[in-house]
Amino acid sequence: MPDFDLGLGRHVGLTHVIDKGLGPRAWEDILEVAGEHISIVKLGWGTAYVTGNLERKLEVLRDKPVVIGGTFFEVCYVKDRLHDYKEWLQQLGLTHVEISDGTIEIPRERKLELISDFARDFTVLSEVGSKDSSVEYTVAEWTTWLNEELAAGAWKVITEAREGGTAGIFDSSGGMRTELIGEIANVVGPANIVFEAPSKSAQAWFVKRFGPSVNLGNIPPEEVIPLETLRLGLRGDTLEEVLLGGSERVHAS
Repeated sequence: MPDFDLGLGRHVGLTHVIDKGLGPRAWEDILEVAGEHISIVKLGWGTAYVTGNLERKLEVLRDKPVVIGGTFFEVCYVKDRLHDYKEWLQQLGLTHVEISDGTIEIPRERKLELISDFARDFTVLSEVGSKDSSVEYTVAEWTTWLNEELAAGAWKVITEAREGGTAGIFDSSGGMRTELIGEIANVVGPANIVFEAPSKSAQAWFVKRFGPSVNLGNIPPEEVIPLETLRLGLRGDTLEEVLLGGSERVHAS
């Protein structure tokens, strides 16, 4: 940090980072320069199951909440191994869990039961939305399901986008479903939601629409610092909205 203060203020937005298989030394480097801006780390889909020396990696990440991707939860559900999964998470010392049904179909009542069950032992992040870009839910379905999962015990609800931004709140070509997102935020409340936003353009849009404290997920590790500059108005994409309230402009003297 520089030895002068620009008075930029602070935000409370969560930065939920997706890890696709980095090693302990890579994480040591990331945490050294960007650790203060990382809220939670997700070990994407089933990568934790095939990662060598996982315990060493988790030791490096010991000061950060770590969650295993929801797809692996779905695998354990299909294999009827959720009890064993719970025990494995506890053995690893993990306190957070992601519960999703983006690939397989879990009956609504059963998913809500599972959220309540896991919430007794873990902090639950539940995800709504299909990973199939051809599946589009109505606004009423999105908002009802998100609110139901919060009521069942989820700490935060995640809106699906995939790691490439091609499903859920995005269309198959990567376009954002902005009207849908606005309705979801109005009904559920932005503070309760983690919006998956893997691209810079999406991150900038969310910051401009909901402010620097918006919760954003599926952020690549190398994008943590760039996202923080978007939140603080230190990048042209959001400078006017964050620092100038969207009305003033900077004029060189």
